[in-house]
Amino acid sequence: MRRKAVRVAVFTDSTAYLPGAMQGVTVIPLQVTIGERTGPDGEITSAQVVEALHRKEAVTTSRPSPAEFAAAFRTALDAGADNVVSVHLSSRLSGTWESAVLAAQDFGHGVIRVVDSRSTGAALGFAVRAAQLCAEGGGTPAEVQDAAVRTVDRTRTYFYVDTLEFLRRGGRVGAAAAMMATSLSVKPLLHMLDGQIVPLEKVRTSSKAIARLVQLTVAAAGTADVDVAVQHLGAPERANATADQLRAQIPYLQELHIAELSPVVGAHLGPGGLGTVISKSLKK
Repeated sequence: MRRKAVRVAVFTDSTAYLPGAMQGVTVIPLQVTIGERTGPDGEITSAQVVEALHRKEAVTTSRPSPAEFAAAFRTALDAGADNVVSVHLSSRLSGTWESAVLAAQDFGHGVIRVVDSRSTGAALGFAVRAAQLCAEGGGTPAEVQDAAVRTVDRTRTYFYVDTLEFLRRGGRVGAAAAMMATSLSVKPLLHMLDGQIVPLEKVRTSSKAIARLVQLTVAAAGTADVDVAVQHLGAPERANATADQLRAQIPYLQELHIAELSPVVGAHLGPGGLGTVISKSLKK
């Protein structure tokens, strides 16, 4: 007797981004508040966040509730899905993963599987794409979950910010870490480590910092087949120039994406932020 095919629905949140990667994926939005206006991530745009931050207006973010996740999970199951794999930004940066886990408890054991990407942005996007491709290929719930987890393990994120002030305000880096950039001439480089934003190096000028960002990205790519994303907030020229250097220097580059950071992520990194994400192929 042939085993019944299992339909797995893939979910993520609105901080995930990769051009074309979200097709067929259900995206649960976080909320963004600018002044007295609150709206879903996406309805409030990255450009509006940049403008607000330049005006020194307060910008805050909030996670979806467990009830929002539970309702969305139920809709997918009622529409014919047998299981859900929900892949989200780092649990150490947001309570979004926790909301999804709490919602999953309303369903039978193993019906909803929740993955902590230990990152966000394009790094989360690569994990979501791997999960969705596996689901479309008829993968079991465990296989879809494993595709996301293995991609997380093979992905690295580096980024540059003009100032750590926005990360400090949002509690994403501690006051002690923020002190490394108290001098106006020091530009911080950071990376994701175990789901946290961690200072990596400090460089004297923005041009040298971005050059070092390129070096770190090329070194992380090595001689593996890799996909790369360059992320930015309100800095398209900076992102395009960085992408051109990476195309020239990474020997086995498969895909290179340029993407603006989501409003939620951008609110915490600040205008001018620039990041690179390296995802090594699961085939090797």
